Amino acid sequence: MTCDWPALHWTAEHLSGCLSDRLVQFRLGRKEETNTPLYESQCSYIRATVAQFLHWTRGQKDVGPFSEYSCLEYWAYADYKYIAMLFHDQPFMFEDIKWSEFGFEGRDGKESTLWIGTEGANTPCHLDTYGFNLVLQVQGRKRWHLFPPDNTANLYPTRIPYEESSIFSQVDVLHPDLKRFPGFKGAKAHVVTLQPGQVLFVPRHWWHYVESVDPITVSVNTWAELEEDDVARVTEAVTRTVVCALKSAPSDDNTDNWLNPTEVEKASHSENLRDLNLAVSACAQRKTSLSCDDLGSDLRDTAPVKRDSGGQVKQKRNRAEVSVAFSASFGPHLLPVRCQQDELDDGEVSTSSTAQEGAVCSERPVGTESTRPQQGQHACDCAAQDPGPSEKNKAPGLASLTTNDLLDCLVHPDIISRVTELLLERHQDLSSSAAKDSEGTALN
Repeated sequence: MTCDWPALHWTAEHLSGCLSDRLVQFRLGRKEETNTPLYESQCSYIRATVAQFLHWTRGQKDVGPFSEYSCLEYWAYADYKYIAMLFHDQPFMFEDIKWSEFGFEGRDGKESTLWIGTEGANTPCHLDTYGFNLVLQVQGRKRWHLFPPDNTANLYPTRIPYEESSIFSQVDVLHPDLKRFPGFKGAKAHVVTLQPGQVLFVPRHWWHYVESVDPITVSVNTWAELEEDDVARVTEAVTRTVVCALKSAPSDDNTDNWLNPTEVEKASHSENLRDLNLAVSACAQRKTSLSCDDLGSDLRDTAPVKRDSGGQVKQKRNRAEVSVAFSASFGPHLLPVRCQQDELDDGEVSTSSTAQEGAVCSERPVGTESTRPQQGQHACDCAAQDPGPSEKNKAPGLASLTTNDLLDCLVHPDIISRVTELLLERHQDLSSSAAKDSEGTALN
């Protein structure tokens, strides 16, 4: 489906010429196994050109901000770059990406993000609370470790570091510490190595850990909103209110870097409460009207949104344009990403073989051996992060609970979903009461 997309020419070299001297933010992480996820809040950040990035990957000297980092010790990732902002002066570039062929009329590069990385660059295991995801691989290969929504308990969700619309796992899915997180043994990994020209569909609320496995990788993705996102925005507003309230309180253990770099700044309680009311009102109005135009512009503009690595708010499309039901009618090249455990049970694949099925391939038909490229894959181990309490708060001989431990329970997806239901019910009751009072006043 993508074989005629001009975006397949978007190699790092090509993008370097398009962007010229424009500075791009890169995230850098150490190439080391620590048995804990390397969150974005723990990485280093620099601004450099793509040309400097390419020179650095080749081991050249005098590569600007990259000079302070050895390419042997660090990986680099220009991640989550909103294409509409990156190529704001070259809008013709948007036409190189044709998501409209997947059934989304008018959707192109303007609603997409760009990712450029080196081998080892990765995104910690997380789920996106809004919409679903389509990912086009352009250069190099990326390995995706996916887990279904019912594996949430096995992945030990946390909201620290806090990022709007992302729930992180405390587990390092490649290098586990099963003593801390024994439940991960029950997680069912679906692993696929995405090849250039292939597109991966990531369903709503599927967990995913993504790693670059080639020297240079380039990919493009788009998130498509769903009607269910109206409730999810309330959930996110509740979460932000609780996290900011507790993490802003003076405490001996509140010294960690809890706000992800993708967030602009910590919001005040008044701001969070205002946004919560707006999200609840918008969700309630959505239920009573099929027209997005009935929602006030203030509600749409202040609804929680994803942000890019520079903290810039992404431009939102009118919900009526993007609330399209997903349909996997993509023709004969659609392949399922099967669960590794199921494959082992069926006797089809050994632990050392590849789990390539699952990408939408633009070149090879289904049912042939050539649809299963022969690359190896990492064993799916796991590890975990334990923020740990401060020594001052720890009782002798006893484990102490920290603010982060409390938050992991308070804003656990199961708990926060129930809180959202209660808030929507309370809003409905208050609205009904206000309407009756207004009617009574009018009669008097």
